[in-house]
Amino acid sequence: MIIENYKKELETIYTNYEHEIKGVRANRPNTALIEDIKVSYYDQMVPISHVGSVGVVPPRELTVQVWDQGAINAVAKAIESSSLGLNPQVQGNIVRVFLPELSEERREELVKHIKRLAEDHRIRLRQAREGANKTVQQSFDAHEIGEDEKFSLKENIQKETDAMNVRIDILIKKKTEELYT
Repeated sequence: MIIENYKKELETIYTNYEHEIKGVRANRPNTALIEDIKVSYYDQMVPISHVGSVGVVPPRELTVQVWDQGAINAVAKAIESSSLGLNPQVQGNIVRVFLPELSEERREELVKHIKRLAEDHRIRLRQAREGANKTVQQSFDAHEIGEDEKFSLKENIQKETDAMNVRIDILIKKKTEELYT
């Protein structure tokens, strides 16, 4: 039971990391880059994907077809004020975002950003491991499990943590290669 809960927690952490780095821009445009940017819409902060459809126009353009005419300027302002450094253009009910070619310096910054995100998620993994180990220790102290099972569980927890770190490393490598292609 402890291991199953721990695996679920690890999978959640991994999925969150995967989702976060999808928003990191590569040479190819990806709707994940802007679809989660928050827009002030009728005094509520909602993602862009809730006020319009986000699309890709090759080679390096994203479009947001806004459903409500009144939200167009809010969408453009939200994209412009995001930390992505993008400059949207409004054409009717469509907001166009042109993505400039990535420079070598910008690619290096993005790789550092990806690694920083990975480290944040590794910290969460360590915290989850610590929590699972405490649960094992509490079960042992309460005489619910024996000493052999305690060491076995702790060993399994460490194996799961190591496996998840390898998965994160693979994701870092894939995204880094994607940035340089």
